[in-house]
Amino acid sequence: MNRMHELEVLVAVAEAGSFAGAARRLHLSPPAVTRTIAALEDRLGARVFQRTTRNVTITDMGARFLETARRVLNDLETAEREAMGETTAPQGHLTLTASVTFGRSALGPVVGEFLAAHPRVSVSVLLLDRVVNLVEEGVDMAIRIGELPESRLIAKRLGTVHRILVASPAYLAKHGTPNAPADLRHHAVIAFTGLMPNREWRHHNGQRSASIALVPRLEINDAVAAIDAAILGQGITPALSYMVAGHIRAGRLIPVLPAHSLPPQPVHLVYPEARLMAPKLRAFLDFAGPRLKSALEDLAEGVAAPKAL
Repeated sequence: MNRMHELEVLVAVAEAGSFAGAARRLHLSPPAVTRTIAALEDRLGARVFQRTTRNVTITDMGARFLETARRVLNDLETAEREAMGETTAPQGHLTLTASVTFGRSALGPVVGEFLAAHPRVSVSVLLLDRVVNLVEEGVDMAIRIGELPESRLIAKRLGTVHRILVASPAYLAKHGTPNAPADLRHHAVIAFTGLMPNREWRHHNGQRSASIALVPRLEINDAVAAIDAAILGQGITPALSYMVAGHIRAGRLIPVLPAHSLPPQPVHLVYPEARLMAPKLRAFLDFAGPRLKSALEDLAEGVAAPKAL
């Protein structure tokens, strides 16, 4: 069996944390991954992974061998890229992911500019309102909104957004403007489920965060549809600041209870740890990072951020 292939499978299993995840990443069948690791262990005369029905963990010997494997593959990858000239001309395919609304408002234009600047790179963009497992699903980079959990992902901070409530001038003129979170119980609430899980609105209440249970007049699982309903005067809806900045500047929407909004949430570009960052990924990071940061600043202009707790 090809020893380089064994090393690739070893690294994939270690990074994915499972044989099934490594199989998806390498486009192999799980039995093929199992056979490759078994052959490697037979040749080494020792276990590199401990397997249970629930997880796969690397042994002490496996961890030491893993570092050597990464170094060998890194040297091979560098030599191949130098031979192909990729060190000076990024090429290949990138897969990116972001939430649907952020992808439409900020990521899409940046990707178009990037493709024009790098004709040898192609891009797939997955707009999904869920957290994607980058390693298992073969995604190179993601834009994440909110605090990041502990992980082995590398993160580059782009800026911040904040959650606000908005309503149309016509709705507020007819029904009045809430002065406190409790007043929302007497208003028509349009619940975008992504920001109102369990029909609760989290808010800043004095020196702490709190939540209030509401009974929505309308409940929608799409942010744009909820915002459109608010523009039509159907009620008050929660949104992230970048989603409604243009509507607020144009006077179609007005912030409601801005003093009770939670502190801003960070926005990051995240990508998996790698032996060596591919030039295509480095090129996108260097190109898109400043542009996405600028886009967030432009989208926030005119939308006052709440005070931190």
